[in-house]
Amino acid sequence: MPHDTLIHDTTGGLPRLLAIMRALRDPETGCPWDIEQDFDTIAPYTIEEAYEVADAIERNAWDELKGELGDLLLQVVFLGQIAADKGLFDFAQIADTISDKMVARHPHVFGDESRDKSAQQQTRDWETVKAAERASQAQTGTLDGVAAGLPALMRAVKLQKRAARVGFDWPQTSQVLDKVVEEATELSEAKANADPDHIEEEFGDLLFVMANLARHMQVDPEVALRRANAKFTRRFQRIEALLAEAGKTPAQSDLSEMDALWNRAKAEEKAPTGDSTKGHS
Repeated sequence: MPHDTLIHDTTGGLPRLLAIMRALRDPETGCPWDIEQDFDTIAPYTIEEAYEVADAIERNAWDELKGELGDLLLQVVFLGQIAADKGLFDFAQIADTISDKMVARHPHVFGDESRDKSAQQQTRDWETVKAAERASQAQTGTLDGVAAGLPALMRAVKLQKRAARVGFDWPQTSQVLDKVVEEATELSEAKANADPDHIEEEFGDLLFVMANLARHMQVDPEVALRRANAKFTRRFQRIEALLAEAGKTPAQSDLSEMDALWNRAKAEEKAPTGDSTKGHS
């Protein structure tokens, strides 16, 4: 790797990172692994790093967040260098494109429009600008531009939001709850018929309507599920700890015992601080 002064400047900031990536991708002196990568191989890492950023934020892990943001920035720089190597565009054009977009979408900050409007009005204005952008790209359908590569649950919410803008939506949350019951019944019927394809279809329908219910209740389903995952992990780890105190592992236990320990872990979490044993002998 070339001993470039900027590369070894610990205060070089973004220009240093760009120089490092150029060196890593150099066909003659770079890293063989980095040289072999392309858009398709790097994209999964980009998604993974974005989730790690979200995880650090959710845990208030501010010491970790700096590193996770750096990991995510590296993915953007990597993809930008791949594009530059292919003669498509470079990092400066990426920055200019998003800068142009942000200026265009905030005329109340960078233009002559008044800032004297509510956040709701600003959101409506934002959607109007985005609709005009989609139209200029020949994306005339209501659902055009909702990326197929998004996590399925997130994409479901975005599709439903788009449809709701043109009036295709239940007006009452109670109607969505009725639909949840209907889809759950259809899933139960599919299970009774033991048709794997039909079961998968009905399960998907139930997940889709649950995403819609989350939207109606102003809940982010991705966040809600991450919290549920974290709660399950926390409580199951408590089960393992309690079993370990008895000299056992989960494999040496049974469902009845572990279910009782689960209820104990649940009660401990809900008990006031300093009174985690309340209600247990």
